[in-house]
Amino acid sequence: MDTGTHILMGVALGSIATLDPAVAHDPFLSHAVLLGTLSGSQAPDIDTVLKLRNNAKYIRNHRGITHSLPAVWLWPLFITGIIVFFYPNVNVFHLWLWTFISVAVHVFVDIFNAYGTQALRPFTKKWIALGVINTFDPVIFALHLIGIGLLFLGTHPGYTFLTIYAIIAIYYIIRFRQQVKIKHAVHAKIPNVECIITVPTFRFRKWHLAITAKDRFYVGFAKNGHIHILDQFKKCPLPDDPVIEAAKKDENVAAFLSFSPVYRWELREYNNHYEVRFTDLRYRSKGYYPFVAAVQLDRDLNIVSSYTGWIFSEGKLRKKLNLIPN
Repeated sequence: MDTGTHILMGVALGSIATLDPAVAHDPFLSHAVLLGTLSGSQAPDIDTVLKLRNNAKYIRNHRGITHSLPAVWLWPLFITGIIVFFYPNVNVFHLWLWTFISVAVHVFVDIFNAYGTQALRPFTKKWIALGVINTFDPVIFALHLIGIGLLFLGTHPGYTFLTIYAIIAIYYIIRFRQQVKIKHAVHAKIPNVECIITVPTFRFRKWHLAITAKDRFYVGFAKNGHIHILDQFKKCPLPDDPVIEAAKKDENVAAFLSFSPVYRWELREYNNHYEVRFTDLRYRSKGYYPFVAAVQLDRDLNIVSSYTGWIFSEGKLRKKLNLIPN
C-alpha cells in the first residue's frame, strides 16, 4: 500500500489495541502501543531510501529483505526496544505484540497489489503479488478516514476500527471475486493462456491486464467484466546472443529482470553501438509502457550507459542514456 494508507493503518491498529485489557487500563502503555503500531506500519518501507542510491538498488531490494519472514519478527523487537527506553515501566510483551501485528499487517496487505513483496524470504526470493488491490486504493483509504472521523464523534476506537476492518475484509472478498470473473473472461477470449497478471486501477470496475499465451503477449484491460485487447506482441524468448548476455550483466538490466515477470525485449544495432531494451508489459499508460530497462554497449560489448525505472517519453529515456551518436 501507499505510505498514507500505512500510516492510517497504524492509527487503526493502535485503536483496535484498546480492546486489549492491558492496553485499555494503562494510559502509558496505550501511548506506547500507538507509537509501536505507527512505527511498525512504516518500518518495512525504510528501504525506500535506496532510491537515493539508484533505481537498480531500489528495484532489487524494495519490499525484499525488509518485508521478509525474519524482518517481520526483528522489526517489532527493534521498535519495542527503542520505545521501552522512553516508556521503561510499560508491559513489554503487549507493546511487542501490537507492534508485531502492525508489521505483519503491513507485509500482508502489500502482497495483494501488483508490485508484491518477497515475503517468503529466505525460503524463496519469488515475488508474491496477488494483484487484487491497487497500491493506493481509494475505498480502503476512505474507510480509514471515516473511522478516524468517527473517533472525533466519540465512538469507541477499538470497536469502530474492528467494524471498519470487517468491512475491508468483505471488500477484499469482492475484489477477489472480480478477479476470478476477469480471468474466466480472458480464458474465454484468448486461447492457450498461460498466465494472467491483473493490475487494479483507481476505478472499481477497471483492471489493467498483461496476459501470457503460448505464442504471444497480450496487453489490455477489463472494464465492467468485458475484456479489451490493446496490444499484442510475439512471444520471443531471450536468445543465446553475445550482446544480450553482455547486457544482462548490467546492474540496471539485472535488477529489472529480477523483478519483472512479463516483458518484451528489443536489440537495436547502430553504426558504433548496440542498444538492448526491456519493457515491462504490466503498466501500459496512455499508449506508452513507462517501466523499462535499457543498456547501450560499444562494439566490443563494453557497457557505456544504462537505465532502469519509470520513463514516460522516448526523449527522456534518450537523456537518461546519454545517447551515443549513431
